[in-house]
Amino acid sequence: MLIAFDADDTLWPNQPHFDQVEATFFDILAHCGEPAALHPQLYAVQRRNLALYGYGAKALTLSLIETAIQLTDGAVSSADIQRLLDLGKDLLRFRIELLPGVAEVLPELRLRGHQLMLLTKGDLFDQESKVARSGLGDLFDYVEIVSEKDEPTYRRLFRRYHATPESFVMIGNSLKSDVLPVARLGYRAIHVPYHATWIHEQVPDSALVGVDFKTVASLAEVLDLLP
Repeated sequence: MLIAFDADDTLWPNQPHFDQVEATFFDILAHCGEPAALHPQLYAVQRRNLALYGYGAKALTLSLIETAIQLTDGAVSSADIQRLLDLGKDLLRFRIELLPGVAEVLPELRLRGHQLMLLTKGDLFDQESKVARSGLGDLFDYVEIVSEKDEPTYRRLFRRYHATPESFVMIGNSLKSDVLPVARLGYRAIHVPYHATWIHEQVPDSALVGVDFKTVASLAEVLDLLP
């Protein structure tokens, strides 16, 4: 069986680092308003830029600078822009700490004879760096870094790896990216919730109606669902 794992917030924390950067951004721009008022403007810029920049630290950094320019009518200081650039650089090199169960689950699945895939989306350089810093690279037979996780992307991957609904499982924290596209195509998906989720990855409860997938409380529990 080919078992695919999402990376960010499934194998190691990621969103908390981004949340901290955004909190610092709101502190820098505090003279422009409260975080509750500024956040929708930042997200609007991020969402508009997705088609150009994609996902990841570099995309967020550019969106922070653009939002700061908009909020200050172009008066943001060079010192504050440098602070935002430094925050972005920190996102590209934070220490990778594995989430509970990761160090045990991956080797066990390999011992059971499964092939493992790391399937993540975002900036190629950034994601490759995270994999290298994680020390997990040798545990995966395949590493796929894609620009988006949607049904067309999964269909291409299924064809490339000759994956069938009986021979493939996707495991991840994002209902939008890791679970729903896979389950809607008739393949198996296991949801491992994480306490922090970017607003762009959130889905309404109505989107889950009629979709067949499993949810576990921790990554270790996936061992009970797989042969």
